[in-house]
Amino acid sequence: MTGAAPAYRGITWDHPRGRDALRAAAAADASVEIDWHAHSLEHFESHPIDELARDYDLIVLDHPHLGEALELGSLQPMEDVVGPELLERWAGASVGPSFESYRLNGRQWALPLDAATQVAALRSDLVPGGTAPETWAEVERLAAEVPVALSLAGPHAFLSFASICAALGDPIADDPALPFVSEITGSLALNILRSIGDRAPAGSAAQNPITLLERMTASDEIAYIPLVYGYVTYSSPVLRFADAPAALPGGRRGSTIGGTGLAVSRRAQVTPELVAHIAGLLSEETQRDFIPRHAGQPSARSAWTDADVDRAAAGFYRSTLATIEGSWVRPRYAGYIEFQTAASALVREVVAGSLPVAEGLERLRSAFRSSVRRTEGVAS
Repeated sequence: MTGAAPAYRGITWDHPRGRDALRAAAAADASVEIDWHAHSLEHFESHPIDELARDYDLIVLDHPHLGEALELGSLQPMEDVVGPELLERWAGASVGPSFESYRLNGRQWALPLDAATQVAALRSDLVPGGTAPETWAEVERLAAEVPVALSLAGPHAFLSFASICAALGDPIADDPALPFVSEITGSLALNILRSIGDRAPAGSAAQNPITLLERMTASDEIAYIPLVYGYVTYSSPVLRFADAPAALPGGRRGSTIGGTGLAVSRRAQVTPELVAHIAGLLSEETQRDFIPRHAGQPSARSAWTDADVDRAAAGFYRSTLATIEGSWVRPRYAGYIEFQTAASALVREVVAGSLPVAEGLERLRSAFRSSVRRTEGVAS
């Protein structure tokens, strides 16, 4: 008599890119039972991992949550789940800093399922010449000709600010004990956002990346977004994705990496069947074939550089590879998520013109200095 397959509860985010491949893989694997639940993008971006870890065995998360998750002992290190040999194999296979973004205090706490970063989105029929601007100065000039939107809802206002700082060669510090950012860089980044935001399409500042891309697809109200998280599911010959702007021609494409990682909560009972399922999700075959066929956005570099995968995605991967390879990793200390929320509200005030740039930058610095709760969570 055969025993029942081990059963697990999982939580991911509610979009085809976040759920379809996971549910299809679970349905195809008779050796393990995984009941995948989904929550909204906003919930995914802000909900405490500790609360999710009480109810779910598998958690799809974003790397900035790691500091608080570790502070509260919510996750099992992946060294104990899948072993060091598999980790070593996957470490060199992921695109950009996807794998490293889930490594903290010398241990791996999640595995990159999905790779994404802020890139440019353009309607090739609305942007003159059908070509994305290369520099931020060109973006500002384009905003005077066609409707250019910014991604500012939720945490994305601060992430846009941070990406421009990275493009300027002065990334935000990853430790509140260090200087936040120079006055020159911070002021310039805020002024760029305000300049573009002054002419942005009505209502766009309140729309999350998914809603912005759907608006671009359904109407001619947005011609270009310089920084928005790339979604392969919206890529087409008309709505195209391109590398993020640089400060100077040939410079760094400033961008803040996102994507998702698969973590195992402390409540989960790890079985050989679960390990085999996880290994299957990270395998090259799954990343290059199964995940793209199920609306997913793979984390393996081999998938991003595969000509067939790229062709099926209307050139999404080839057109944004340089940006994700050079993307910036956010801080991961306990207290960062609260700072990110507060900082985004401050950036929105500056962009809206209700807060002067100098005062906004000083308040950002102050919020950053006071955001750390435990130095043990600072990335190393």
